[in-house]
Amino acid sequence: MRNSTNRVRRAAHLDSISIENYEKYDKALKLMKALPDDDPRSFLQQAKVHCAYCVGGYTQLGSLIDDATLAIPFWNWDAPDGMAAPSIFTDRNSSLYDLKRDPRHVPNDPFSFYRDTIVNLDYNKNTDVPGSSINIKPKLQIKNNLALIYKTMISNAKNWREFHGSRYRGGEEPLKGACAGSLERLHNHVHTWVGNPKQPNREDMGHFYSSGRDPLFYAHHANVDRMWSIWKTLGGKINDPTEYDWLESSFLFYDENKNLVKVKIKDSVDERKLGYVYQDFVVIPWINSKPKPSRRVQSKDDKDKLLAQRPLRKFVDKFPIVLDSGVSTIVKRRKKSRSLKQKEDEEEILLIDGIEFDDNIEVKFDVFVNDDDDKVIGPENTEFAGTFVSLLHAHNHGNNKKKKKKIVTCLTLGLTDLLEDLKADDDDSIVVTLIPRYGDGVKISGIKIEFEN
Repeated sequence: MRNSTNRVRRAAHLDSISIENYEKYDKALKLMKALPDDDPRSFLQQAKVHCAYCVGGYTQLGSLIDDATLAIPFWNWDAPDGMAAPSIFTDRNSSLYDLKRDPRHVPNDPFSFYRDTIVNLDYNKNTDVPGSSINIKPKLQIKNNLALIYKTMISNAKNWREFHGSRYRGGEEPLKGACAGSLERLHNHVHTWVGNPKQPNREDMGHFYSSGRDPLFYAHHANVDRMWSIWKTLGGKINDPTEYDWLESSFLFYDENKNLVKVKIKDSVDERKLGYVYQDFVVIPWINSKPKPSRRVQSKDDKDKLLAQRPLRKFVDKFPIVLDSGVSTIVKRRKKSRSLKQKEDEEEILLIDGIEFDDNIEVKFDVFVNDDDDKVIGPENTEFAGTFVSLLHAHNHGNNKKKKKKIVTCLTLGLTDLLEDLKADDDDSIVVTLIPRYGDGVKISGIKIEFEN
């Protein structure tokens, strides 16, 4: 499956995706879609394995047109000019088109509202009113997106656990008590934003079982993969896990010759080993988009007054709770006033633990730290610590008539940078606020602060 030729994955919205390259991609995908459904190289089989393209899809496409240089382009949603869905995916006559998309967001006509076509990386499906003033203007949407990417890649990604998510070992129950990483949460918002809300399960992109049926899925995941590649260059103590169990974990895929091959994780941590590289950019637009406090940073006396004057929020001091409205709680810190060396050695992490919900619902809630009741907090603000969002897992499509299951997961958010920026390093505690956006019956078992090296 490896090739000595380094294919170059290019940004799908730029002129570097020439007409010739687009025509090759279109032709190869048409041939893949024409293969019998039981052919392991067919588009249907690729779509059944979430992210199978990472190790095999691009070589299979290239082999269908006998072109070893063919590479899947990436949707450059981390750059202002690339935040709309690339036009090569919106031509109805192209193999890259998919009917089951939200037509407000990924249109195939020139009369759509421009503000609706800029991807919302903090997408809330319950407040999406096309063409209205409720949907923020493109300039602010782009600013919010860049701030969210900064949080995802820097503030909430100081180590591999925050970035990739919790350990998962063979024999453990999937989706049971494990935290998703910061990149996964950003990735989920794009899926929901593209999926068609008029479909029963927000197909295609809005559900795990169907997302691979949309060719835009592969461009989206190519950029997710690219973000991983960039993260490893950001310095500090950033690195991938080095545990044997992780590196030696293996998966079976069919290659371009229909041979079953084993691929280990250690074979995929460097994309060059898989035969491709990413188009290089001199400037990364979100690298200087650090969020700012929504207000004047307050003194300790001001903060004490703030805690006593929060009439608009329900305070809780006992868990578990059902998150049916906005709630605040005071979380004690066991370490404060840490030195720079201590902060480099240990990241202070907010853990929202035991997030439980049915697998047949979508869930989203936001997390604020030390915010004011009278301020509207958004992704551009330091107080916006992060968000939890889950895609649909269960569905009643085809033969899948299983009973609904409970998902039990957690959320980790970096506090070190946030508390520095809010001048709260010396505080004994913080105020954490959870704001539900959608999803009924969500339970939270606890909130605490951990330190991880």
